[in-house]
Amino acid sequence: QVQLVESGGGLVQAGGSLRLSCAASGLIFSSVAMGWFRQAPGKEREFVAVISWSGDSTYYADSVKGRFTISRDNAKNTVYLQMDSLKPEDTAVYYCAASRWVRRVGVRSGDFGSWGQGTQVTVSS
Repeated sequence: QVQLVESGGGLVQAGGSLRLSCAASGLIFSSVAMGWFRQAPGKEREFVAVISWSGDSTYYADSVKGRFTISRDNAKNTVYLQMDSLKPEDTAVYYCAASRWVRRVGVRSGDFGSWGQGTQVTVSS
């Protein structure tokens, strides 16, 4: 059974930084891409970033490009999302997700088969 546990969310002022972590278990972590999504109140869940199984490739939503960095440590079965220069519009619940495919990178919700419980990020102006 796949388990994904996020941590690191919280309240931060605009311009500040947060680092989210997602600890994974129950899967061959080094063989699957990992992603971050977010959902703001009243909005649909949206893609934020994805990293390939090896960590060699990363992709970002235009809204976070240049401000957020996704990374992974396969020895620790953990994926990270470093968020800098945060804006109020980044306020959302952030979800970690594991790809349903082996050694294949996707950016759609349907490409991911396992999800964490989410962690709240609130950016005040």
